[in-house]
This record gives sequence, structure tokens and C-alpha cells, in this order.
Amino acid sequence: MFFFPLSDVNATKKKPVISWLILISCILIFINQKISGYHFEQKTILSFGVIPSVLFNIKQLSDDLTIIPAYMTLISSMFLHGGWMHLIGNMTYLYIFGDNIEDELGKFKFIIFYIFCGIFAGLCQALIDINSEIPMIGASGAISGILGAYLILFPKKDIKVFIWFFIFIKIFKIPAMYVIGGWIFIQFFSLNSSEESNIAYLAHIGGFIAGIILIIIFRKKISKQSKRLTKGSLPNSN
Repeated sequence: MFFFPLSDVNATKKKPVISWLILISCILIFINQKISGYHFEQKTILSFGVIPSVLFNIKQLSDDLTIIPAYMTLISSMFLHGGWMHLIGNMTYLYIFGDNIEDELGKFKFIIFYIFCGIFAGLCQALIDINSEIPMIGASGAISGILGAYLILFPKKDIKVFIWFFIFIKIFKIPAMYVIGGWIFIQFFSLNSSEESNIAYLAHIGGFIAGIILIIIFRKKISKQSKRLTKGSLPNSN
């Protein structure tokens, strides 16, 4: 069975400027990777991807590959993708779910949220094998954080999902809690096969957990600020 989210039924109050900037940046960077040739793409991935052994100072890159400090690759790696399907999958999820989280948090907090989820996800995956020389790239960890936040904020909002099961093809509206719940089940189920796969499932789970924790913290702060503003707007009694 194959299922893929197409859109959500959840309007936003403001335009998701940051989400769109991230989406456009990832697409342009990926196109540049591809049109610049294989060797340039490999050098880009080695220079800006997260390499655990380099991140934890066990090994060092050659001078021509050392463009930014190793810790900064936890951020730069979020803007690189390994293939068209990798890019399309991540950007589709960002397009569907990211706008609502940005709308809820505001632009500045959304940037912090997105980057932190991506960093935490990258660290979770890197800590599995700190001696690994395989670069990790992709926005999946940060996107997973967005899914975690969406599950907390909008569990009952409908998601339009494309489902293909043998000859059965249809688009359904399914509550987000079931769509995201199915996604996280797949991540946990796939952990056993992660050694044979090039997909960083633990990064997905780490980002998802970070998103849940962060949105709870941010929501409490937003709630307190709203209460203060409400009290401040009340008329004085004489």
C-alpha cells in the first residue's frame, strides 16, 4: 500500500514567508548541485553534510573540503538533498504542514523551532556511530519536528491523502492524528532495517520528539503573553 499526503484543510491567517523561503532555497540548492556536475555535488555534500567522525573531532576533512566549522554542518545539511524523491518528499511535507506551525509561532520563533529540530535530529543520528564517515543530509529531521508540532496543535484537522492499494486508488480526508500516527509508526518499525537503508530513521524520530517538546514550551509562552495582553487591554475601573 502507498499513501501520500496532498494537502491539509487548515487555513492560515498569514502568508508562510519563512516556509516558502526554506522550500525555495532547498530547491535552488538542489538544482545547483545537479547542474554543477557529479564532482561538485560530492564536494558539496562532504563539505556541508554532517559527518559524525568529523563532527566529534575524531577525523578531519582535507583543507579543500573544510569550508565551515563542523558544528555548522548540523544546519547547512538541512538544505541539501540526495535525490529528487528525497527533495520532493521533504518539501511536500513542509508545504502542507509548515505553514500552520509558522502561523502559530510567528516567523522568528518558527526559524528557531525549525533549526533546533534539525540540529537535534542530526545529533541523534550522529550519536549512533560517532566513527561514521558517511555524510548525512536532508531536511527530514526538521520536517519531522513540524509533524510533531502539528500533531499537538491540530490533531483533528483533515489531511487529504492519496492512497493506492493494488487497483484501488482514491483520495481521502483523514484526521492528522491518524496520518502522522501512521508516519511515526513506520519510522519506529523501520528502525530495525535502518542499517541496510540510507534513510536516517532515528533522525526522524529525534526531530519529531524535539518538535513536540518545543511546541509545548512555545505554546505555554504564547498563552502567558496572550493573558498579559488581555489583562493590559482591560479598562480601568474608577
